[in-house]
Amino acid sequence: MPKLKATERDQFLQEPGVVMRIAVVRADGSPLVTPIWFIHENNAIYFTPREKSEWFNCLRRDPRVALSIDEQVMPYRKVLVEGAAELVHDVGEDDDWRELYSRIAQRYVGIEGARQYIHNTIDQPRGLYRVAIGDATMVTWRMPVEGEASMGIWASRYYVPGTDF
Repeated sequence: MPKLKATERDQFLQEPGVVMRIAVVRADGSPLVTPIWFIHENNAIYFTPREKSEWFNCLRRDPRVALSIDEQVMPYRKVLVEGAAELVHDVGEDDDWRELYSRIAQRYVGIEGARQYIHNTIDQPRGLYRVAIGDATMVTWRMPVEGEASMGIWASRYYVPGTDF
């Protein structure tokens, strides 16, 4: 599969409505995957767990995460990130990053919807985490676009010996 160029990756991560799935590790070692809203700014991916969410408790105990950001329609772009989530603002510091919180919500429900969402959830304590892209492992790909070869697009490790492209 072709990898996304940095500009393609950044453009994809800016598109409104694209949901991220975050995988965290529970205390018993089992994985927990949750679809969430996010924003990509300053070469980092930011997200906001509510204080009462299971995955917030998991992050407090173990900051390792795997992030999957993809789309359902062609060209099937995907960004996979593995790294450590950093707690930027803990519960009770919401006023320090409310503008970022608003920008995250606007990506999914527009300006007016974000105002209403914040109004309806202002009393719900949350934290702000980020994963710095430069400190994480990242894999990207997309399906070929017009003019690119469509056969043999997968990495050779996926094919049995003797496959004819």
